Amino acid sequence: MAITAKQVKELREMTGAGMMDCKKALTATEGDFDKAIEFLREKGLATAEKKAGRVAAEGLVKVIVSDDKKKAVAVEVNAETDFVAKNEKFQAYVAQVAEQAMETEAADIDAFLAETWKFDETKTVNEALAGQIAIIGENMNIRRFQQVKEDAGFVASYTHMGGKIGVLVDVATDVVNADIEEMAKNVCMQVAALNPKYTDRSEVDQDYLAKEEEILTAAAKNEKPDANDKIITGMVKGRLNKELKEICLMDQVYVKAEDGKQSVAKYVEEVAKANNAKIAIKGFVRMETGEGIEKKEEDFAAEVAAQMAGK
Repeated sequence: MAITAKQVKELREMTGAGMMDCKKALTATEGDFDKAIEFLREKGLATAEKKAGRVAAEGLVKVIVSDDKKKAVAVEVNAETDFVAKNEKFQAYVAQVAEQAMETEAADIDAFLAETWKFDETKTVNEALAGQIAIIGENMNIRRFQQVKEDAGFVASYTHMGGKIGVLVDVATDVVNADIEEMAKNVCMQVAALNPKYTDRSEVDQDYLAKEEEILTAAAKNEKPDANDKIITGMVKGRLNKELKEICLMDQVYVKAEDGKQSVAKYVEEVAKANNAKIAIKGFVRMETGEGIEKKEEDFAAEVAAQMAGK
């Protein structure tokens, strides 16, 4: 039978589920509202939509590395509160999402959510997520995932503060031993602590560099209007170099450097030489829970005061 827009609207008002989910439920149950509601509840969709407006900025970052260390994945799954992030059910669910992401061939999060859920093939990843929202009672979101593969070496990982930050580092090397694995772990910790934006200078966008040079040149001329071009160029070069040392991993000062000066590149080179190895840090992934999500600021004292004033 044909499902009307009015039926879909009525079911949505009754359940809070999404338009497409309501249409799917009515079609599957041939327009029977009671069965459609049951259908949505079984899928966990009846309550998920109502919670979708809440900000989910807490949660976990989970990293998984294959046994041979040739492949790894990092995923971020958000919830509304840190309390839920510490819940065993939530943590177990995030681990399942990571397993799914480890095997996925999806190119983006939308394709990932549309996949069949490997732990229950009657559902999609998105439907399984909706079911978890119904069980756990908070809005949740599978925000992002990223795989790293390295056949000519290995992938190193590090998790900070129980899942607040997850890091993967792609290490190309012809030698794999305890020293080199320790080096890779230290580089992971560097990424977690100093949050670089690029692996090395070759990744920095040329348009960005040109704009920075333009800004720094204008600033230098304002500071020293009587300086010649050579002095201005030197000032700009020095300041740009300092900036790149902060945002490029290999240029950063290694956090464990005994002299307080050794760069990450020099540290990696030192370990390579000591082990007669060729080592290249090809890239990294760093995920921090809630990074870039605008959280709702709540002033409970002000809220209570406002309520009292209104009485």
